[in-house]
Order: sequence, then C-alpha cells, then structure tokens
Amino acid sequence: MGVIDRFDGWIAGLGTRAGLRVVVGHWPRSPLGSFTDVMVERPDGHRMLLAPDDRVAGFVSATYTFDEVRLGPVDHEIRGDRRQVRAGPLECAFGVGGRTPLGLLLRAVPRRLATAPRWIGTIDAVARRVLPGVRTVGSAGGGRTEYYGALDLHRLTAAVVRWEGEDQGPLAPVHPPVRFGFGSTPTAPSLVRITTLVERP
Repeated sequence: MGVIDRFDGWIAGLGTRAGLRVVVGHWPRSPLGSFTDVMVERPDGHRMLLAPDDRVAGFVSATYTFDEVRLGPVDHEIRGDRRQVRAGPLECAFGVGGRTPLGLLLRAVPRRLATAPRWIGTIDAVARRVLPGVRTVGSAGGGRTEYYGALDLHRLTAAVVRWEGEDQGPLAPVHPPVRFGFGSTPTAPSLVRITTLVERP
C-alpha cells in the first residue's frame, strides 16, 4: 500500500431546475489544512473547479477531471441547519434536513471499520445498487486510488443558487450525474459526512 492522504469533512451535492449541478467539499481536516472547494457542472456539460489556492487546485485537479479551474476565495458558513457558500460566480445557500434511513445505517458502523480501505472496497457493489451512480472506490488517475468512507447522510431541504448573478431555480435532483471522477454524488440532494482516502504510489 502506498501513501494515504486522509480528508475528513462533508460533501454536499445538489442540482437545480436550470440544470446546474454543484458539489461542495468542506474539509476541516486534511493534509492541505482546512479548506472548501466547489465542483460545478453547467447544463452544457462544462466542468469547473472553484478552488481557494494553487495547492488545493493542484491536488484536486490531479484526482478529478475539469474543463476549467478558477482560483479565488471560497467562503463556507454554517448557521444552524443552513449552509452558505460563495465562490467566484457561485452563490449557494441550502438547508440541511433530517438524517435519512441510510444515514442511520451508516452511523451504526464503527468509524474505524467504515474508514478502512478493505471495508470500503467490499461495500462498493452494495453502494452502486442502493445509490445509482455512487461509487465508494475507484481510480483517481495518476496511479491513485480513492476510497469514500461515508459516515452519515442527511437530505437537503431547499436551496437558493445563483450563477453569475442568475437565479438557477429551486432544488432538483443531481441529474444527469456529474462527471468529475469515477462516481457521482447521490441523485437526491444530500449532505454526506465522509472520510476520503487518496492512496498514492
């Protein structure tokens, strides 16, 4: 096994009626320090990374595929059950609802087991059946392997999303699936508590 980089945080995935799909990664603990990054796929399929600095952009771009990378402040704010994100042309606020039945199951798995690469690889086939488009392990390019250890799952209740100042309409499923890496986020707008492991040669 090679070097493993560990990222602990949350991933929010949501769609809008206009077709914009947004994936927000908020990582309080990581090898790069605390940061937030945003992946956006426009209705025309253009994939964009909004990253706070060169280090984050370089690492994320080596793991995922984008048509464009933009650097600039990425602000993430939590107020109770609401989160607000501002990054470049994106303004996004969303409400976090209750834990889903799957979230209850995920919380029942001991953390040490849930974040073990062998366990994550074992449940990949189950995840694909329960959440179409979702993968827990796969190639991240450049000889890297990525593992997603999900620890909790909450539904999103509503969202206000603006792109370049234009309202993108109400919350909608993440459809079609986003195409940044080997898997998508859940189709239903969700907030996932997660530990991501990136194994490097």
